[in-house]
Amino acid sequence: MDTFIQKLKIIVGEKSIRDRVLFVLLALVVFRALAAVPIPGVDALVLEQFFSNNQFLGLMNIFSGGGLANLSIIMLGVGPFITASIIMQLMTIMSPKLKAMYSEEGETGRARFTQYSRLLTLPLAILQAFGFLSLLRSQGVLTGLSAEEFILNVIIVAAGSVLLLWLGELVTEYGIGNGVSIIIFAGIVAALPTSISQFLFNFDASQVPLLVGFVVAALAITYGVVVMTQAERQVPITHAKQVRGGQTYGGTTSYLPLRLNQAGVIPIIFALSILLFPQMLLNILMSFNVGFAVSWQEHITAFLNNQVLYAAVYFLLVFVFTFFYTTVTFDPDAMSKNLQRTGAFIPGVRPGTHTSAYLGRLIARLTFTGALFLGVIAVLPMIMQILTQVQTLAIGGTALLIAVSVVIDIVRRVDSQVSLRQY
Repeated sequence: MDTFIQKLKIIVGEKSIRDRVLFVLLALVVFRALAAVPIPGVDALVLEQFFSNNQFLGLMNIFSGGGLANLSIIMLGVGPFITASIIMQLMTIMSPKLKAMYSEEGETGRARFTQYSRLLTLPLAILQAFGFLSLLRSQGVLTGLSAEEFILNVIIVAAGSVLLLWLGELVTEYGIGNGVSIIIFAGIVAALPTSISQFLFNFDASQVPLLVGFVVAALAITYGVVVMTQAERQVPITHAKQVRGGQTYGGTTSYLPLRLNQAGVIPIIFALSILLFPQMLLNILMSFNVGFAVSWQEHITAFLNNQVLYAAVYFLLVFVFTFFYTTVTFDPDAMSKNLQRTGAFIPGVRPGTHTSAYLGRLIARLTFTGALFLGVIAVLPMIMQILTQVQTLAIGGTALLIAVSVVIDIVRRVDSQVSLRQY
């Protein structure tokens, strides 16, 4: 407790840290203000009926940071940027230049890679805005709009998504933590008061055992996410002795930390985006009266309503994306070369290809465990939903997983800033 109070005093007293925290809070205030500004022509009653018990819209609402519930000007949220990031990550498989840019050129290469993702965000935002607004107009949610007003709404929604991305980038640069993740987290937290009030309004004494079970499950998921996020395998590293200028350097032993879950919460976000993309694409095709889009829309709707099949595909996507993201971000060959270049080696393992193979096998085993955990945690709320018939639990479980991971990342970054000031 004393340590916490001491760190809190450093956060409040140190101007640089205080300014970063205040900037994040200011950005969140701006974000919530934008989320409260609806686009023109919304029929609130029809929107409420259309939004209720719709899992597709519930998942989209997570990425919009809660802006979709009232069709705000930032209703798409950071969804287009996440979709652009997925496309760019997939392109690294087909393009060696992009792979080298992301994994071998350091911070400069990753900055260029991220810039390409930003440029791709705008056309994707326009397509998603057009498709989703067309769906809403066909369902009677948007009424009384001329063609010019409809196009203006598309421009407003696409611009709102780009504006939110810019706000997230500012938080990343001048605040603490990843701005895009913080925006998603803020939308999840902002929905809590409404969810709690609805639960209390519909409270039934017979649901007390079920409520206790949900609380226990939420605590268990939270604890599991914290443990798995913090867990790491420490690979011992020995630095060879070197004589320079009559002095001896090296000969020390350190360790290479390999996290059990290298990908963090990224596979969950990627999996949700993949599940949302076909629905969004079909909405665009249906707006152009493409014949096969209607039949495919029925298949997609049936798939979303089949909770067992949906959970199985969701688990598989999370599992696969965990391996994919880890493969892109962690290169055993590059790590082996860096160790050999600095005169370091793993005891009992020969430098070069043997070290690369050893690290590859180790990271594969660690990633398998992390992917299995993420997949189970992701579908566990859906399994409970099938057993209990509580409609909002699956979305709540995914939101909880994202929220806990974001909080852990923020706490780690704040702690590093405080530790730096203490030293």
